[in-house]
Amino acid sequence: MYEELRLNIERKITLTDEEWGFILEKTEFIKLKKNEFLQIQDSNNAYEGFILKGAFKTYILNENGTESVIFFSFENEWMCDLESFYYQKLTKYNIKAIEDSEILVINKSNKTLLFKQVPKLIQFHILMVEKANIAIQERLLDVLNKTSKQRYIEFVKKYPQKTQKINNKNLSSYLGVTHEFLSKIKKSF
Repeated sequence: MYEELRLNIERKITLTDEEWGFILEKTEFIKLKKNEFLQIQDSNNAYEGFILKGAFKTYILNENGTESVIFFSFENEWMCDLESFYYQKLTKYNIKAIEDSEILVINKSNKTLLFKQVPKLIQFHILMVEKANIAIQERLLDVLNKTSKQRYIEFVKKYPQKTQKINNKNLSSYLGVTHEFLSKIKKSF
């Protein structure tokens, strides 16, 4: 069970069955239905999670009540509110299932214990943080330097199967455009 997680980790480091057992002991399996929250903005509940099945949006709720989608996360991907998780601060983001989902999560204290039991996971952790930083930089550069049409095209190329599962409201928020403008972009294809 949870072989997707083991395969994901073992792309970077090798695990013994005993080490894998330690990981399973420290993680928690969560099922969420569409529109249920893994994390709510300004709470004390932060996890690092690996998505076994489903999809999530990470977003902030602005003062005027509108959503700004920062990221989408899909099967076999990791997601985390980094600052909240690592520094035990209030969460900055909402993380919400956009379809029925299954996820393995770990909290900060269990991750710390796991590093003591399986020290080579620190190497995997460093690679994960590097990948997250690169993704954040790429997202920032895309927003600053690319048109919404370019960002839409790249998103569709990267996630061709998932694009249909994301409603126009979420996708337009991610792209930073209105629903009407997103419709124009889609019609041009």
